[in-house]
Amino acid sequence: MRDQHTSTSPMKPYLDIFRNRRIAVIFLLGFSSGLPLALTSGTLQAWMTVSGVDLATIGIFTLVGLPYTWKFLWAPLMDRFVPPWLGRRRGWIASMQLALMVSIAFMGSLNPANAPWALAALALIVAFTSASQDVVFDAYRTDVLQPAERGAGAAVSVLGYRLAMLVSGALALIIADQIGWQHTYWLMAGLMGLAVLATLWGPEPDGHIQPPRTLTEAVVEPLREFFSRNGAWGLLLLIVLYKLGDAFAGSLTTAFLIRGVEFTPTEVGAINKGMGLIATLFGVVAGGALMAKLGLFRSLLLFGVLQAISNLTFMWLAAAGKDYGLMVLAVGFENLAGGMGTAAFVALLMSMCDHRFTASQYALLSALAAVGRVYVGPSSGYLVEAVGWTTFFGFTFIAALPGLGLLWLMRGRLEALGRA
Repeated sequence: MRDQHTSTSPMKPYLDIFRNRRIAVIFLLGFSSGLPLALTSGTLQAWMTVSGVDLATIGIFTLVGLPYTWKFLWAPLMDRFVPPWLGRRRGWIASMQLALMVSIAFMGSLNPANAPWALAALALIVAFTSASQDVVFDAYRTDVLQPAERGAGAAVSVLGYRLAMLVSGALALIIADQIGWQHTYWLMAGLMGLAVLATLWGPEPDGHIQPPRTLTEAVVEPLREFFSRNGAWGLLLLIVLYKLGDAFAGSLTTAFLIRGVEFTPTEVGAINKGMGLIATLFGVVAGGALMAKLGLFRSLLLFGVLQAISNLTFMWLAAAGKDYGLMVLAVGFENLAGGMGTAAFVALLMSMCDHRFTASQYALLSALAAVGRVYVGPSSGYLVEAVGWTTFFGFTFIAALPGLGLLWLMRGRLEALGRA
């Protein structure tokens, strides 16, 4: 008789990490985190458009997303104060979920044409509460997962988040055509209410961790603690550089596919958005599984190299011209590698946080990570006009190399973080 272990799939030990209560809860809370975003952005914009609201007002409504940018400002409050129910992390999550359920339901009771500014106020409340939920969810995920589970946790949280955006985005538009906008928003509020059950099911992180004793300590100590570490400035630079090449390439991908190689918007929507999303989701799950075997440093290095190489496939497409096979290869490879890199990168951010100040430190680190993504966009357009698409994508490959070089130089520090 064959030994039981010899018949086991080689991938089974790495997939088993997805089969525990903590990972399941992180997936469900990732869904809860992603659900409100479209309800204050794309879905709300569609509702206002069909209701006849003028474009100037619709444009102003984009400002309701500002809380997502500034959430690190109030993150220390969520480290300092402990709600009187469910503990420091789950208490805040449940409170934000209940507030979101109520405010989303109130949004559904208004008519954009008759009360646009009341709707704007409610949308701002939803965005603020959603950003606050994100702060404490990031802290909870960091605190509750074991080091070996961080890759899988990052993967399933991104998976849940993206699926929720589909539900409150594309699916909500389809549902609204059938049952109306009011009932659609009420349905989304009901889903947010159900998310509280996931919070109740989740374990509370180690209760022996002492939160900051004062608000001043909650604001100052996270910074002091981080910069007292060996290699702190190198870690911050790595956060900015690791996905810089990926951000450069992604900033103009849609424009390149339509204008640079002349695919139709329908083709770009089906392949770049549709197949690209599937490849990204597969990438984050595969990345999370591989991290259980490779560890933090080797995962960051391998996935970072794949991200850099994926930019060369767009360079190939730019040089070859319109080619459907190359387009599928480039889009699929870029999204697959980007998803794997995202899983490792989120695990890196989690590993950098002190559990006493997770909400503050993660919010600050994730805000820093967005710097490259935000600021490369304006320069990308000028660069393409100056050198052309082929050279531009070659440059995005080169832009990925400093991050990989720094990663290698910090190998010892990153291996220690992966074990902590």
